[in-house]
Amino acid sequence: MEFTYSQKMGFIFGGAFVVAALVLSTIVFPFWNLIREDVFEEVIILNNDQGTCYVETKDMIPKKIQKCELQAGDKTTIKFGRGLAWATIVQP
Repeated sequence: MEFTYSQKMGFIFGGAFVVAALVLSTIVFPFWNLIREDVFEEVIILNNDQGTCYVETKDMIPKKIQKCELQAGDKTTIKFGRGLAWATIVQP
């Protein structure tokens, strides 16, 4: 099977596009940025607003915890991804 000139150019363009996309995706937006490190921290509940708790962490990003049954002033351990604004309770 022999390819025409336009088919060959299409393959070359498509291949160059795939290679450029791979290079840019690893340089500009590395895959490991999608995987965040889990951080565990002991915090005090600042507020419980109808099942949504708010806490402050060492990274200075306030965290929101859904389906929270703790009250303001309760101490607990939370887990969150580094740089994210939501968390989950690990230990009440």
